[in-house]
Amino acid sequence: MGSDCKDFATYDDMIAYWNSKGYSATYDPENLDGWGNGQVDDGIPCEAPYGYDLTKINNSPQQKAHIQEEKDNASGEKAGYPDGLNDAYQEKPSDMSKAKGSEAYKVGYAVGYNKGYEEGKKKIESEKTKANNEGFALGEKQDKIEIPAAYTSHAGLKKSFEDGFNKAVTERVEEKKKQLKELGYSDGKKDVNSPPEDVEAMYVEAYKEGYNKGQSELKKSYIKQGYEAAFTMLKYQEPKLNNDKFTAWYKEGFESNKVIDQIKKEAYELGKEGEDLNIPSKYKKAETIFKHHYQLGYKEYKDKQNKLKATGGIGAAALALAGGGWYGFRKKRNGKKEII
Repeated sequence: MGSDCKDFATYDDMIAYWNSKGYSATYDPENLDGWGNGQVDDGIPCEAPYGYDLTKINNSPQQKAHIQEEKDNASGEKAGYPDGLNDAYQEKPSDMSKAKGSEAYKVGYAVGYNKGYEEGKKKIESEKTKANNEGFALGEKQDKIEIPAAYTSHAGLKKSFEDGFNKAVTERVEEKKKQLKELGYSDGKKDVNSPPEDVEAMYVEAYKEGYNKGQSELKKSYIKQGYEAAFTMLKYQEPKLNNDKFTAWYKEGFESNKVIDQIKKEAYELGKEGEDLNIPSKYKKAETIFKHHYQLGYKEYKDKQNKLKATGGIGAAALALAGGGWYGFRKKRNGKKEII
């Protein structure tokens, strides 16, 4: 005796029975589909309550559609993954236009493509790092680049290898230039010019740059010596140097000292005014020069005073003769005698 829809306590109980029997729209011996009226309905037994998940019903159109969607989704994800992986590895922009089929397929394709694209980015970045390191290692050893075949067919990998190689070559070249510049600087300060031979012009230029800097500093040192010596000499004296170039620099420094002219002027004016010798502290290192020019000025002062005295004496004698030959002395308030 067959079952009827009203024989089941719940709709889920009825579906469990339907599924266990393997019933379908085309195989419904108990006539559960269509409420027992003998009409094959839609493969949904006993008319499901509103909102019921019809995919639970074996052999129902909804279950079949759901199964197909799952298949399409899985198929799409499977197809999308390698496409995404390849596009990212080839460093192409994301592009899912190749997804053709049902909406479920397209959704699955997008999921697979995005997974593959992320994996592809990681893979290419890892290989680019490896290529860059290999290029750098080669550049540390030689100047001629030799790109491995594995990298020539991929623009990104090829460039990474080249970048690593060029970086290493640049660092190696710059280090050598730095060393030669330092050597040139040391030689320049020693006044020994020994540029490298059988090397590229840029290395010779690096040496010259350092050498010129060393020579410049050496020159400054001799100019300074001459400049300082000017504070101690009344007139230029040739230094005992075994190099005419050093002597010329020394003399250049001596002649560049214009402070001496001011010292001479101030010392001379001080002496000329008959002031006591008092050397300002800022001129202590030029004491000899200051004293000498003070004395020159003071001599002029004394000569002028002596001349005034001589002129004053002649005038007094003339007055005495004119007055009958009498003259005498009277005391000045400062204690000194004055002719009257």
